[in-house]
Amino acid sequence: MSSQVVVSVTHRYCAPADRVFDAWLTPWQASRFLFRSRAGTVMQCELQPEVGGAFTVIERRNAAEGDESVFNVVHSGRYVEIAKPRRLVFDVSVLAFSDETTRVTVDITPTTPQTCEIALTHALGSSRHALALEESTRREWTNMLALLERELFPRRIGVHL
Repeated sequence: MSSQVVVSVTHRYCAPADRVFDAWLTPWQASRFLFRSRAGTVMQCELQPEVGGAFTVIERRNAAEGDESVFNVVHSGRYVEIAKPRRLVFDVSVLAFSDETTRVTVDITPTTPQTCEIALTHALGSSRHALALEESTRREWTNMLALLERELFPRRIGVHL
């Protein structure tokens, strides 16, 4: 296989680009969406938000549905480009699934002063493994961008008017 496998997803937010951008680099916010699967729990989120800075996000997942066994998925990488509030580029590896490093580019475009759109691309490489991961990676990023929206606009629970 010789062609690059690239996953692209977009999402619109009713939030300013600065606010959306900052969520990617603020540990307590990033831990609520970044590399989080539907059934997983982020146990650790360490970010060094500078070009060349490292990050580690550890998520605990069930080994299988209905199984009480768990395993940790370690996402680690380095920031390649940080251009607030419009662009974030980082290299990431997930050793539980592959020893390859892949590149994620997050472009944030303001659509109005109070809204923006993310166009995320994840270059997975050109291996058979990359091709096998294409659809699951697309689903995972789509889920993560939706979780980011929930992080930006948490529902108030227990508020009575």
